[in-house]
Amino acid sequence: MSMAFESLRDAHAVVVGGSSGIGLAVAGAFVRAGARVDALARDGDKLAAALQPLGRAASGHVVDATDEAALGACFERIGRFDHLVIAASGGAADGMFASLTEERFRAAFEQKFWVHVRCLRLAVGRVRHSATFVTGAAGRRAMQGLSGLAATNGALHAMVGPLALELAPLRVNAVSPGLVDTPYWDKLSPEKRDTLMRSAAERLPARRVGTVTDLAEAILLVASNGFITGTILDCDGGARHI
Repeated sequence: MSMAFESLRDAHAVVVGGSSGIGLAVAGAFVRAGARVDALARDGDKLAAALQPLGRAASGHVVDATDEAALGACFERIGRFDHLVIAASGGAADGMFASLTEERFRAAFEQKFWVHVRCLRLAVGRVRHSATFVTGAAGRRAMQGLSGLAATNGALHAMVGPLALELAPLRVNAVSPGLVDTPYWDKLSPEKRDTLMRSAAERLPARRVGTVTDLAEAILLVASNGFITGTILDCDGGARHI
């Protein structure tokens, strides 16, 4: 792990949504930087299998982040810690606007926006140094079929600056991913997934789609750099410019 993350050695991080994808990559990156990690997820078997390669530096907590009482009890057990990363997904409202029901919008906000708000609110007074939202490029760039994701991620983006002011010296930031090759896309057939990834790579200035490692490094950057706060860091391969 880069010397840029030396400040994370012996730190204690909490990662919400740490059993797969970006969240799991972040948990692994913290461990490799010398930190101790508590990872939260709903599926206990999946979480245990995911964290097993990380050894004793990573502990798993089975909790549904939409359940405020259970989440609060989990934070109570964890106690004080240094860095919070919230990598909860919220894809319930993807699709063209005319096809989206109010129920799907509400589900998207419950799974994404309210989980982020709930986690940060419960962590205030416990987390010492940084809190990082993992959002999405739809909140920064207009794309057809993503009005629901734009709403949830855009709402989180709008909070970053005010929260950085209100909660200082706790640093509050967001990392906004573009298209990232994660298990989320396993819902597509292999052929459709490959076509999607190749097509996106051809359009992006970076000429490739993102990896979970790209996102983990960006998240550790904002967690470890004590002079970054109130910032939305785009890690999207240049998607916002096309």
